[in-house]
Amino acid sequence: MKKLILTGILLFSAVFNIYSQGTAGEKAKFEYRYLIDMPTGGILEKGAVGLTTDILPDGVLVTTLEAGVFENVSFGISYGGSNLIGSGKVEWYKLPGVNFRVRILNETILLPALTLGFDSQGKGVYNNDVKRYAIKSPGFFAAVSKNFDFLGYLSLHGSINYSLEGKDGDNFVNIRAGAEKTLGSSFSLLIEYDFALNDNKSASFGDGKGYLNTGIRWSVGSGLTIGFDLRDLLSNKSETKNAADRALRIEFIKTIF
Repeated sequence: MKKLILTGILLFSAVFNIYSQGTAGEKAKFEYRYLIDMPTGGILEKGAVGLTTDILPDGVLVTTLEAGVFENVSFGISYGGSNLIGSGKVEWYKLPGVNFRVRILNETILLPALTLGFDSQGKGVYNNDVKRYAIKSPGFFAAVSKNFDFLGYLSLHGSINYSLEGKDGDNFVNIRAGAEKTLGSSFSLLIEYDFALNDNKSASFGDGKGYLNTGIRWSVGSGLTIGFDLRDLLSNKSETKNAADRALRIEFIKTIF
């Protein structure tokens, strides 16, 4: 019976791997719009719709719906709250988040893709006193992405952003950098570093070391990608010195027209 179950699991995985068309791995069909928290130069193709759900500590759940409405232009809306998973009162976010992005420059052999955009959706528990999320929203951003053929693919990403969450007295231009390395046809390893230049003053949540995040993505099936993330590996959060936050991401993308 155990051998039969194991054989079934292997066959199930093999079938999915053959038709993998998510955002991870060498055979990925769709582009990353975010690595973990940082925006990239990626964009949804025209006619594609994406649904992404992040499950984070403190019972936080954030769901984002995006659509590629024109060539190199996408729009989206998101919403969530904390304590959705667990017991007690659910703390819904006050407002939904909105996002849009426009790709100004497509990637070439010499130049990276360049995307400009706005995203008001932060993550984590929302603090009403200082009007900010535990992980600040990107706000206005510019992001670049460049792919290289290296044992599969190696993608390098960089972004600069200005969040509108400045009630904590720390509203500065921020910089992030990250990379993706494919691991075979269906898996990718992600890493990003948030300099947290807008989250390092005495009244802020950060402790001045920046946020180092890593994650893995698996293109499970057609348009479906599952991810596992570890956030804040440097223990930058000033209110706690616990181990890195663990989070899950489920993403589904489908071309509908």
